[in-house]
Amino acid sequence: MKLTSLLRIWLTRSFRPFIFTNKYLNLLDYENTQQLGLYVHIPFCKSICSFCPYCKVVYDESLARKYKTALVKEINLVGSTQKDKKEATSLYFGGGTPALMADDLDQIIQTLKKYFYINGEIGVELHPNDISESLLAKLKSAGVTMISVGIQSFDEGCLSALGRSRADYDEVFHSIKNACFQTVDMDLIFGIPRQTEKTLLKDIETAFAGGATQISTYPFIDFTFANNNDQPLPARKKKKMLKAIASYCEETERVRTSVWTFAEPKTKKYSSITRDNFLGFGVSATTLLKDQFKINTFSIEGYIHRIESQHLPTSLTLDFSLRQRAVYYLFWSAYSMEISPEKFRDLFGISLNRLFGVEFYICRIMGLVKKEEGNYHLTERGAYYYHYIEQVYTTAYIDKMWNISRNIPFPDQIILK
Repeated sequence: MKLTSLLRIWLTRSFRPFIFTNKYLNLLDYENTQQLGLYVHIPFCKSICSFCPYCKVVYDESLARKYKTALVKEINLVGSTQKDKKEATSLYFGGGTPALMADDLDQIIQTLKKYFYINGEIGVELHPNDISESLLAKLKSAGVTMISVGIQSFDEGCLSALGRSRADYDEVFHSIKNACFQTVDMDLIFGIPRQTEKTLLKDIETAFAGGATQISTYPFIDFTFANNNDQPLPARKKKKMLKAIASYCEETERVRTSVWTFAEPKTKKYSSITRDNFLGFGVSATTLLKDQFKINTFSIEGYIHRIESQHLPTSLTLDFSLRQRAVYYLFWSAYSMEISPEKFRDLFGISLNRLFGVEFYICRIMGLVKKEEGNYHLTERGAYYYHYIEQVYTTAYIDKMWNISRNIPFPDQIILK
């Protein structure tokens, strides 16, 4: 039996798999949802990188105009069902390359502000080739406070393995430093074919020297539907690299803020991943509420058609059991290296110890977590095992779901065992 199946059965105390069905209501009931994040997906890229698994297509101006119109309609369709404006903890634009719709971001943000008080950061993912002083000024004018730059690597050999070309980093760094965003994240990949620890650590220092306030270092995963020429480095080499990253950042006095993220001290931290609840807009965007997880269609044509017919573009819905929802919460909370029993009780109305006391006792005995000031914190050992399990989970669950969704706009059902 697969590791994911064993963990699911043990943690949920049930043989019931995760069952996603095509049923949906033309309403998202988030009125009483607290700690709500917002996500908007922009699926357009100038060219398609072979390693990237996300929902994206080559940019077409006409299609982008239609998509923007549908996106604004989806926001209105979701937001107009609520009596009062809701507080939102953050807004994040992912892709794709949101910069290709930079002229539309202000309208999209203003539409969201009709229904939400956005009290946290507004973040945008950027491709380094798109960065210029004029673009960054446009983003700041629209209210963007945080940028995440998909560097992946500065090394030409690593970029070649990823099918990427080298950007003008002098111009990129100059523009970023002049723009003075609150948070500048630079994404780096480790485990790239033929990558060495030396080139990886050089990438990290180059990113910080170039204006990054934090780096996010993700393991290279070869999705079954990607077109990579080479396989990622073996798991043992990835383990060694992750340890080298953590050691190097500790030596250079950077702060580990999640399993894969490291920040300059006394800077504002940001993650695009960890939210207690969130609403997703656009193709492939997901929505997480108290007892449901929803996925929008991956088809741009299907998305636009649904919106034009005044229907939500929901492709799949998972109705959580209490334990399933709690496991999902703990999985992503662990990513941030800290789990709060008090916050768990507030969210689920039951103590963490009552649901998972045995599991946390075992984790403490194994040296995976330690308890300090009432909260659980992942140790370095725990962070590695999280990294390992996340890759297994990605291969077993996310790869399957995204592969089906890429080929079938509205699947009847997906079962994750």
